[in-house]
Amino acid sequence: MSAHCCHVPATPPSADPGYRRVLWLALVLNALMFAVEIGASWTSGSVALLADSIDFFGDAGNYAISLAVLGMATAARARAALFKAACMGVFGIVVLGRAAWSAHAGVPPEPVTMGAVGIAALAVNFTVALLLYRHRDGDANMRSVWICTRNDVLGNLAVMAAALGVFGTGTAWPDLAVAAAMGLLALTGAWTVVRHARAELRGAASLRVSGAR
Repeated sequence: MSAHCCHVPATPPSADPGYRRVLWLALVLNALMFAVEIGASWTSGSVALLADSIDFFGDAGNYAISLAVLGMATAARARAALFKAACMGVFGIVVLGRAAWSAHAGVPPEPVTMGAVGIAALAVNFTVALLLYRHRDGDANMRSVWICTRNDVLGNLAVMAAALGVFGTGTAWPDLAVAAAMGLLALTGAWTVVRHARAELRGAASLRVSGAR
């Protein structure tokens, strides 16, 4: 990890009004897509869509937490990032467990719904990712937002690929493989955020010790 991850800024970089507006837009879009995808996952029987809908719900909470801690001290923002990392990790574990259970059932999902909803989700997440791109190298809290959004774009592309795979093979395995990959991606993203946030907490503690002398 680059050196800037250990730097503790004197002023909160995430207090940018433009960043706040982006977070509000992302929050609304993710909440709407959660409602769309949770319904589509049940009608299509797709585990990958279910995983993506849960991810949209988690991201909406992610953006809400980020808005709540804007302008707070570095330690508070880092602790918020740790909480979000924990949520990402839980999401990954749940998705992997659901994929394993569906593998036992072996019923293929409906690919047309998967593909159509995947395209809509990709459009939403790609738009949010473009808006967040210039904020990707901020503090741990900002970085957690960027990682979640980046993972979402990759996940949407994978869902669309799974829809093609299910359509071509008539089996559930492409859907389950993508769901498992999304679970693993959430776990690796969570670990990245944890490392960044812990470095910021150590830096903040060092500054407090230095200031007390």
